[in-house]
Amino acid sequence: MEWMSQQAERFRDPRNALSTLRTRLLMAGVFVGAIIALSLSVAFSWNVGPEGGAGGGAPKLSPAAAEAFQSPPGTCLTWNNPDATDARRVPCAESHLFEVTSIVDIGAQYPPGVPSPNLEQWQEISRSRCTIDVKPYLGRNLDPYGKLSMNLLRPTPAQWADGDRQLRCGLQWAGQGGKLQPTKGPAKEQNQSAVWEPGTCLALLNNSFGDPIDCAQAHSYEIFATLDLKTKFKDGYPSQEQQNTWLDTECSTASQEYTGNADLAAKKLIISWDVREQESWDAGSTLVNCKVAAVLPDNKGLAPVTGSVKVGTGESPPPSSSSPRRPEGDRVPVEMTQQRFEELVSEALDELPPEFADAMDNVVVLVEEFNEESPTILGLYHGVALTERTHEYGGVLPDRISIYRRPLLQMCDTEEDVVEEVLITVVHEVGHHFGIDDERLHELGWG
Repeated sequence: MEWMSQQAERFRDPRNALSTLRTRLLMAGVFVGAIIALSLSVAFSWNVGPEGGAGGGAPKLSPAAAEAFQSPPGTCLTWNNPDATDARRVPCAESHLFEVTSIVDIGAQYPPGVPSPNLEQWQEISRSRCTIDVKPYLGRNLDPYGKLSMNLLRPTPAQWADGDRQLRCGLQWAGQGGKLQPTKGPAKEQNQSAVWEPGTCLALLNNSFGDPIDCAQAHSYEIFATLDLKTKFKDGYPSQEQQNTWLDTECSTASQEYTGNADLAAKKLIISWDVREQESWDAGSTLVNCKVAAVLPDNKGLAPVTGSVKVGTGESPPPSSSSPRRPEGDRVPVEMTQQRFEELVSEALDELPPEFADAMDNVVVLVEEFNEESPTILGLYHGVALTERTHEYGGVLPDRISIYRRPLLQMCDTEEDVVEEVLITVVHEVGHHFGIDDERLHELGWG
């Protein structure tokens, strides 16, 4: 993913996309994973153009790849080539990139002679048809915030032309930067927690984080510990405030061991950590990462860090110009379920005038708990505004509009206040997608 990033956020006062994506409410999880992978020129794209069908010629599959693309459920696949033309079956105990979970036939909806679906239609097929069978396959819920997400293997253009309408649904791990990550073991035996091994550094991607990278290169986070919430909270799901309180102490202790008691604050580095949602806990995802990073002076994103903080590496990062910051654990005054909050965001999107909704291009809207680098901001637009896109724009993942649940609930006294503030925040961030700056948005009453 390569493009210049414009980030704009709303504070409390005291997003290789191959076709146009209409704005929709998306939770980070199953559907988001499908968008990431289906937007890339990897295993499942086969040079599909924006209107469906083949473009640029069909790839030539090796005999092993042809067999792999006809695999039954329970088969694990891996490959090296970016287009997966060398895909092959491997034992699930070995490193792999995809595990087939079910076979879906869409011949009734797409009879012979009908063009193949476009990208958005493939995404809908993945969401509606592939997720149905995943719980029986896993024997438990799929963590909507976990590392595993659904995708599908679809016929090549030549196979489609020959009438093949069978799809292989499966599970994969797509990193934040879009690259597929290898896993080991059958999916039903894997811990779905989205965690990285200690010592992993994550790329800096548009002032946020991406996929693993060498710590000697400029990066965002360095992971220094993996903790299990269940060692502390044995009787059931802990609130995120309880998680923050415990992890504040535990991650600080773990950082001293990892860094040899280095003074991270003197280097202007922060300690951060993950928290888990109820849905993740119910799916067995109780592992979290502790990590270290630096933030930009304006607190609008992560700053680059070069070198590892691990004791004995000799690569201690230089001081950063940012100031230390940690997640806030304040009480949430307004009680509101995750589902109800998502409904408010969806309703706010429905309030947009049709001409604006129709003009939005290659952008998704996500509900997140809070921004780890700037916990008080209410929303954030990550991407390239429509007014700044040139003829060279293309082949990129969707822009993202993040709406942050916790700070919005913290600033409100009643549900009516939440409805109003969610609407203002959504409109504000959509305005940035259209290239409207903060000053003008304030003038228009959407500050």
